[in-house]
Parts: sequence; C-alpha cells; structure tokens
Amino acid sequence: MSVRAWGRLRRAMLAAVVAGSTWGTAVATEAQVHELPTRPGVTQRLLLLTPPEPKAVVVLLPGGHGGLQLGLDGAMRWGEGNFLVRSRERFAAQGLAVAVLDAPSDRQGPPFLAGFRQTPEHVADVAATLAWLRQRHRLPVWLVGTSRGTQSAAHVATVLPPPEGPDGLVLTATILSDTRGRPVPAMALERVTVPVLVVHHEQDGCGHCAFAEVPALMAKFTHAPRRELLSFTGGRNVGEPCEAFAHHGFNGLEAEVVRRVTDWVLAR
Repeated sequence: MSVRAWGRLRRAMLAAVVAGSTWGTAVATEAQVHELPTRPGVTQRLLLLTPPEPKAVVVLLPGGHGGLQLGLDGAMRWGEGNFLVRSRERFAAQGLAVAVLDAPSDRQGPPFLAGFRQTPEHVADVAATLAWLRQRHRLPVWLVGTSRGTQSAAHVATVLPPPEGPDGLVLTATILSDTRGRPVPAMALERVTVPVLVVHHEQDGCGHCAFAEVPALMAKFTHAPRRELLSFTGGRNVGEPCEAFAHHGFNGLEAEVVRRVTDWVLAR
C-alpha cells in the first residue's frame, strides 16, 4: 500500500469502528476528533482513539512546535511522523484510550506552541482536556510527552497537582538542556507528586537530550511516589539527530517502547 493510500485509509477510520489492528491484535478502536472549550473564545482540538474497555487514558503531547493543524477529518498538516503521533494506534492496541493533542485554536499558526508551553494559558488548555477525559472515561489520565512535549507535560505536572493535574507522567526523549527556554531539569520537579516514568535512548544524538544528563533529572523527582528510568539502545538512526526518525524518536523500537510504557502505566 502506498503512503498516500495508507493516509486515506487512516482518515476513513475516523468516526468509525475499525475491526482489527495494524499488528494483528483483535481490537475495535473508535477514532474521533473532538473540540473542547478551554479558555474564553479558545478551543482545544484533539484526536481520541478509544478501544473497547480501556484501562487508562494517555494524553500524547508531540514535540517540535506542536502544531498538528488537525482537521475535523483527522488529517494532520504536520507531525504524522512524530514518535508519539505515529505510535498512537499502538497505545490503543495495548488497551489505552489515547488523546493526541494539537495546539489550541489561538495558536494555529507559527510559532504554534513555541514559547507557549510553560504559560498559564497552556496549563488551562491541558487542564480542561484532563477534566473532560476524566468525566468521559472515569479512568486515570496520564500525560505523555516527547522531546519538546516533555516541557509541556512536566510543567503542567509541577503547577497542577491532583486531582486537577495528571495521574501520572511519562517523559520520552526529555529536553535536558535548552538555550531557548527552560529545560525540564530546571523546573520545580520536587512538586511532582504522581508516578513518573522517564524513557530515553542511550544513543540520543540531540544536543538537548544527552543521556549522561538523565541521572540528574531522575534525582529531582524527590516526591514522586514511584519513579523509574527505561533506557533503550539500538533501532534505526535516520536523519537529523533531533528529528523523529533518529534515535531521538525511538525509530525501530516503537513496539517495545509502547509495550513497556503501557505495562508501567497499568502497574499502579
């Protein structure tokens, strides 16, 4: 099947029940686009994948500028290759409801989420999303960020404790140093009081994500009731080191990473 044909098939899956997953697991996953009011005059669009009888909910926060420009038909103008975005059906096949978050309606042009991820407005958008998902599913809701998405996820967890904040936090390919903003280790991580899973590739070549800095990050989660580092090696390394198909994006390791993250999330 060509890339174009696969894209058409994915869009046709939206707002429908699809029997059978990409990986041969018998699962019927409903995929829909929702638009939530968050702030006065602002809405938050998300793509929600719901398997039968989900066990928990994960909110996926992509990296980069974060502006998926998600259409009502589920098509994305940017970000389909992002590690979390391209892994969304894998999370659903593991029994998780999956919400893929776009930039809000007032950030649908450049610079999208750049310079916005650690603002009260962004926190308000994520908080409204968490509240809506909890009301809809009555399940724990976790924030899962990758690359610059970890700056969103970690910041929300530091300023929004339970019950309004996330029930758990997963950081993949964490931004550990940053000349354009505050990296995750510089945040008040001692305020995080939910379980924390850090997922990192030991060969991540992105200058903001040196694996040698991960132990210092882990040490800052002093009040997390449960914390763990999952490190990976191998896979494929294609393109620029900070891009989604390099080791930074767990290229070739997606199935294993998703399985181990899901196992950890559900082992509460």
